[in-house]
Amino acid sequence: MQVYNNSPAFSVWKNYSNSVTGMRKSMSKLSSGLKIEGAGDDPAGLAMSERLRAQFRNAAAAGTNIENQISYLQTSDSWLQKIHDILGRMAELAVAANDGTKASTDRNNLQQEFKQMQLEIRRITTGTSAAAKYNGSALFQGETKKLQVGPDYGQDFTSSSIQLTAGMTTASTTDRIGQWSTSGGATGSVSWGSIINTSKVSISVQSLAGRAVGKINVGIDYISTKRALVGAQQSRLTHTLEGLRSYEDNIRASESRIRDVDIAKETTAFSKYQILTQIGTAMLAQANALPQGVVSLVR
Repeated sequence: MQVYNNSPAFSVWKNYSNSVTGMRKSMSKLSSGLKIEGAGDDPAGLAMSERLRAQFRNAAAAGTNIENQISYLQTSDSWLQKIHDILGRMAELAVAANDGTKASTDRNNLQQEFKQMQLEIRRITTGTSAAAKYNGSALFQGETKKLQVGPDYGQDFTSSSIQLTAGMTTASTTDRIGQWSTSGGATGSVSWGSIINTSKVSISVQSLAGRAVGKINVGIDYISTKRALVGAQQSRLTHTLEGLRSYEDNIRASESRIRDVDIAKETTAFSKYQILTQIGTAMLAQANALPQGVVSLVR
């Protein structure tokens, strides 16, 4: 028997300490919900987890960018619908003015509304105070919007520009939007700028009203192509957003498997360490009592 060095007690204490350490770690994981709380728990796993976290956070930010751009395009389409409505009314007025039974006074009255419709399109599209804006940015003055639509560098989208300002000139190729024609065979190149220019297109005279109908119809088709472009971009971005959300969901699930604690598994481990700690306490008491047997030998 030995008294100075109680080897059995030291062995029990070592196992007891390991059980207490294991129980503490298990309690910490259960309370935090994390399997990896620091680099020491799993260095490789932590590195992968942080990389995946950056990916799904970037994906979430890119998703917000896409939603903003979709809102931008929806706003553009709403204003283009209004321009369509105005052009439709202008065409009605032009047809009504192209009527030989009407007096010049009648046409002048129609011209008043026709001119106001032209001015309204100019107010919507032209100048720093243009009504058609999104977050302070003009929608129809040729601006393009570039945004990141993915989690990594270079995953960008650039919107197509739409130019509908009254400052466009007939000398500009982009301003010539098509050919107009009348039943009498007269034809000519149509510019968008002229359609909304009160001095270029008028229905105050019957012959002018007939030509105006053809020009406005070309303008309606032109706006339709712009709306088709807006709609196509919106459809594309909607698919992009759906794909990005699926990507984000999968990355989050992967990161969760690496870093998040399995509650059922960790609860089992905690129960094991809890029982071992209780047993270790009892055994440590027994091991410390062993040297007391030496006393009987010295009586």
